[in-house]
Amino acid sequence: MAEQGEGQEPLVDGVISASAAFEQGQSIAAARDMARDFLIALQRDHGLPVSERAMGMVELVVSELVTNARKYAAGPCLVQLEVCEGAVQITVWDSEPRLPTVQAPDPYRIGQHGLEIVMAVCRSFEIRREPVGKSIRATLVLADDPGGDVAGRQLM
Repeated sequence: MAEQGEGQEPLVDGVISASAAFEQGQSIAAARDMARDFLIALQRDHGLPVSERAMGMVELVVSELVTNARKYAAGPCLVQLEVCEGAVQITVWDSEPRLPTVQAPDPYRIGQHGLEIVMAVCRSFEIRREPVGKSIRATLVLADDPGGDVAGRQLM
């Protein structure tokens, strides 16, 4: 499980957020579960629309970014989800100071496609060097569903 103090923070200035620290021994699935629970709470507690596509894409992005943190950095990683103006920002911090390199697409390369995937599905993507380590932030629109269906909502 995530560390003490995890969870959803109250609505402040139109921003809803949640964060948790994940230790090296914890599964990546725990980070995905945290993201899914956060999005479900957005719908249930705040009435925000979250499409099925956005639900899946947020879980995918969290999984890819936490996988990279596990693979390349020692120690814990921090995951923060923040919603503002119909989009969710996913930020993953880790202690590794080296910035990741996004490789050119190559259909014959096996592995190392995670950042390519993240960049392809996100509205914006940013890598920042931090005083300790780095953070990667990806932004996805919550109600971005080509079929128009919204997860958890009954359409009449």
